[in-house]
Amino acid sequence: MKTNPGNFFEDFRLGQEIVHATPRTVTVGDAALYTALYGSRFALQSSDEFARGLGLPAAPVDDLLAFHIVFGKTVPDISLNAVANLGYADVRWLQSVYPGDTLATRSTVIGLRENANGKSGIVYVRSIGTNQRGEAVLDYVRWVMVRKARADAATPDTVVPDLPDRVAPDRLVVPAGLDLAAYDYALGGQPHGWEDYAAGEKIDHVDGMTIEEAEHMLATRLYQNTAKVHFNQLQQGASPLGRRLIYGGHVISLARALTFNGLANAVSILAINGGRHVNPTLAGHTIHAWSEVVEKAELPGRRDAGALRLRTIATKDAPCAGFPDRDDQGKYPDAVVLDLDYWVLMPRR
Repeated sequence: MKTNPGNFFEDFRLGQEIVHATPRTVTVGDAALYTALYGSRFALQSSDEFARGLGLPAAPVDDLLAFHIVFGKTVPDISLNAVANLGYADVRWLQSVYPGDTLATRSTVIGLRENANGKSGIVYVRSIGTNQRGEAVLDYVRWVMVRKARADAATPDTVVPDLPDRVAPDRLVVPAGLDLAAYDYALGGQPHGWEDYAAGEKIDHVDGMTIEEAEHMLATRLYQNTAKVHFNQLQQGASPLGRRLIYGGHVISLARALTFNGLANAVSILAINGGRHVNPTLAGHTIHAWSEVVEKAELPGRRDAGALRLRTIATKDAPCAGFPDRDDQGKYPDAVVLDLDYWVLMPRR
């Protein structure tokens, strides 16, 4: 058989190494489409001149655009037969990505756990994205629920990896060459720097953005993400939801773009400590977001910048003035779709 049906849960083995096909050269067209899809307004990724004023050769592409492209390479091998992508951990951006860079990805299976129903299982992988020089630009773990082809297929013993609760501040990597000492707050969009935020502070990002069917389809194709749950309405019509699911990364990018209103000077994402897609999102839903400052950290040897650890909650069809969150039993309201814990870089005065 010359066609690829994708791997099912029983096809994975602990320690399995996978080199993913189709390296992808990032272009200014990709950056423009990313802006068209999400409306991101962060100055560092929007302006070559702004970026050069801070020591970079040009505006890097959005951190999440690099993530989506690296992630997309893994889908045909890891999650073509996914029920859903479940979460992320220990995600670190290691180098800036610029138009003209070519990204490739390889993955290692680090955990496997069959579900009690015997029809699917959870696959844990660590994926590394590299540029054309073989340098790592992104390193992350994700876990995904994958169907079994046969319920009676033999599966390996359960191994669940021990993952850190957070990326320690001394493991955060500031983009090479970036110096925020001369940061222009007026052009950045708000007067607030690292010292203006306090742990425990909550920010309602106010704005909402509705997802159109064509947008999420365009985005998923842009990242060469071939997961059937996003593309194939004939198949998804028989699912309990009866609709194609929105790619979780699409919701992350929308939430990040919305955080500009309140966190305009969060110039880049340094790491994702953990993330969960807690309820499905469909076309037609309107996404809102709010953030909590979880922690502040100084960066070794840096006086120009500090790191904020944020927890951003995204909702569907529910504004966030009341800061919707988990209840005392840890249950999320149906309107919450994303809980993302991550570090951002901010200028210091």
